[in-house]
Amino acid sequence: MEDLTRRRRWAALLALALGSVGIGLTEFVPAGLLPEMAHTLLGNAEPDAVARTGWVFTAYALGVVVGAPVLATVTARLPRKRLVLGLLVLLVVGTLASAVAPTFALVLVARFIAGLPHGAYFGAAALLAAKLMGPGSEGRGFAVVLSGLTVANVAGVPVITRLGQAAGWRTAYLVIAGVFLLALLAVAVRVPGAPAAGGSPAGELRALRRPLVWLVVVTASIGIAGFFAVNSYLAPITTSVTGLSPGAVPWVLVAVGLGMTVGNFLGGWQADRNLRRALLTGFTAVIAANVYFGLAAGSAFGLFTGAFLIGGTIVFLGPVLQSRLIEVAPGAQLMGAALNQSAFNTANSLGAALGSVVIAAGLGYRATAWAGVVVSVVGLALALAGVAVDRRTAAAPERCAIRR
Repeated sequence: MEDLTRRRRWAALLALALGSVGIGLTEFVPAGLLPEMAHTLLGNAEPDAVARTGWVFTAYALGVVVGAPVLATVTARLPRKRLVLGLLVLLVVGTLASAVAPTFALVLVARFIAGLPHGAYFGAAALLAAKLMGPGSEGRGFAVVLSGLTVANVAGVPVITRLGQAAGWRTAYLVIAGVFLLALLAVAVRVPGAPAAGGSPAGELRALRRPLVWLVVVTASIGIAGFFAVNSYLAPITTSVTGLSPGAVPWVLVAVGLGMTVGNFLGGWQADRNLRRALLTGFTAVIAANVYFGLAAGSAFGLFTGAFLIGGTIVFLGPVLQSRLIEVAPGAQLMGAALNQSAFNTANSLGAALGSVVIAAGLGYRATAWAGVVVSVVGLALALAGVAVDRRTAAAPERCAIRR
């Protein structure tokens, strides 16, 4: 990649982050508009209809899960900038389709299609950002790209949620498509060209043969699901559990976004310092945040502080798990980076479905937090297992050397 001035480097990083803003909007805006979507698509906003509408999260997440490894494989030889531009085109098209699809079934199909480029975008954009930041700063480079998610949740999601409540959720998706279009133009103008990093489809697929790669993917897929079990139903939690008006929902989403902002940069910093310690600290904090939310969400103070904590702790793990997957998939960086998003959205799908199940079972909206505690404990156990595997692998050469 060509030498850049500091100003041009940050312009390129911000252009990449703008694409992440759009992804944050398209992924998280439905959390504040589920009742409106249920009313339009299913005819009412009763708990059963809201729970069923939660499958829009699942459909999108399944698109990410399928698209991330497939696109990472078939695009391995493409120059990174060209790949990012192509993925942004797909995001524009998929989001527009979500806005205009006339039935619930077609909305689910559109959300699946819109999710396909998500993981590959984060993978390619994160690798470009890491190159722009330079050696030793990869975690912070990933954090810059992921910062688009935090900006989306602090400012964009609340504003577009309010717009969707006033003008309809379809209007909200049209605006999100406009954000993707702006990102497309910004990347085209500001990001310098970069060749593919010597990748190949076979090389990227080889990453899938490594057991440790799958252990990290499963750790993220299960351990992070608790956040999505809660976040997917923040709107009804705000109104039905805490007793606030629908107008408070955007402000709860602001609290989530502020937590994400803090957690993202702390996670990037810690990933560059001590990756394994950051991994275990992150999962422990996620468990604690879910416990707090489950206990405190009945009051306005507990709701807002709990929303801040669950947002902060989960996004702390974003750059940590991104760095971890690239570490365990040498020679297949695009696949490793894309699998992180695939894992996050498996968690999104699992969490939204898990929340839907406990709500439909009559356990109440607050039960989503306790379901989150359970899966986060499993995630911590799997993270500990991964660290133990690392230690045994590192110790094996030392034992061989002693025998010699």
